Amino acid sequence: MNLLSVCIRVQPWLKYWPRMHTDAHGWTKRAVTALLVFVLSGCARYADFMLPAVAGGDSAPFRFVAQTGPVLRRGQFQDALNPSVVGRKNLYSVFDGRTWHTALAISDDGIHWTPRGIVLSPDPRTWEGTYIAANGSALEFGGKLWYWYDAGPKERKRIGLAREEGGGWRKEPAPVLDYGPPGAWDERAVADAYVIRIDPYFYMYYLGQDRAVRQRIGVARSRDGVAWEKLRTNPVLEMEEDEAGLGEPAVWQSHGFYWMLFTMRDLYENRHLRLARSTDGVRWTRLPVTFSGTEAWDSKVICDPSVAVEGGTVKVWFGGGDTASPDENLHGQIGFATLVK
Repeated sequence: MNLLSVCIRVQPWLKYWPRMHTDAHGWTKRAVTALLVFVLSGCARYADFMLPAVAGGDSAPFRFVAQTGPVLRRGQFQDALNPSVVGRKNLYSVFDGRTWHTALAISDDGIHWTPRGIVLSPDPRTWEGTYIAANGSALEFGGKLWYWYDAGPKERKRIGLAREEGGGWRKEPAPVLDYGPPGAWDERAVADAYVIRIDPYFYMYYLGQDRAVRQRIGVARSRDGVAWEKLRTNPVLEMEEDEAGLGEPAVWQSHGFYWMLFTMRDLYENRHLRLARSTDGVRWTRLPVTFSGTEAWDSKVICDPSVAVEGGTVKVWFGGGDTASPDENLHGQIGFATLVK
C-alpha cells in the first residue's frame, strides 16, 4: 500500500482520536499522534478539486494547420524544442550535446523570431545537477515572467521555478513539485509542467513516471506557484495500448471547453500530438484525432505544444524533428500551427 492509499484510509479514523485510550504515561496517544503527524504531513500535499466548471459548446475536434517550415531553427545547437510563448517572448529549450538550457527569442508576430541567447542553465552546486534546466512553462503574473522548468538527473527530473528579477532570473532553492510517495504513479519523475492561472489558483498539468516507466499526465494546484497540492485521484490521462508514454500537455479554454493538446510516444519512439477536452479540467475525453508531422523536418516527431488564444484563433508553437527519439538528438526545431474547426 502506498502513502496516498494510507492517506485516504486514515482520514475517516481521525474522529476517534480524542477518545483513544491512553496509559498512565500517555504512550499510546503519543505514539499514534507521532504516526499521524508523519502520515498527514504527506497527505497535506494532496486534495480533491476541479477547475471552475465550463458549460461545454462546440465539441467538434480541431484540425491542425501547420506552416511548412520551422519558425525557429536550431542554429548551432543539436536541438531547439519546448517553446513556451508569452506575448513577444519565447522561452525555449536548446540542447548542446550534453546539457539542456533555456533560451530566449523575441518576435512581434509569433512567426519571425530573433534568438537572444541562453537565459537559464542548470547549477551543478544545487539539486539541479548538470543535465537540464529547461522544458518549462512560462506565465506572466504580477508583471513578470514566472517559469516552471525541469531539472535534475535525466531519469529522475523534478520541477523548479524561476522568476524574472532585476534583468535576470531568481530560482527557488528547491524543487516546487517533487516525486510522489513510494508506489505512486509519479514516484520516479515529475516533468513537462504546463501552468495556467484561474484565480485564485495556478493549475499545473505535468508528466508523472512510475517504477514501471509508465508516463501519464496529472494535475496540481497552488495559490502561490510554489507550494503545490496534487489531485488525489491523479493521473487524469492514462496511456492506451498503442502508446509508449504521454507528456508535454498544453491546456487552454475556448469554444466552451478546456482542451488539452499532449504528446504521445508510439512504440517506435515517433511522437505525435493528440487532443482531449473537459468541462472541469479533471475528467477528460480523448478525441479520435492524431496530429503528425507532414514535412521532412518534422517527419518523425511533433511535440511540446505551447498554446495561445488570440481573438478566437488558437495558435500553437510546437517542436519537431526528423529522427525518432524520446528526448534529444532529433534535429529539433520549432514550428507554428493554428487549430481550426
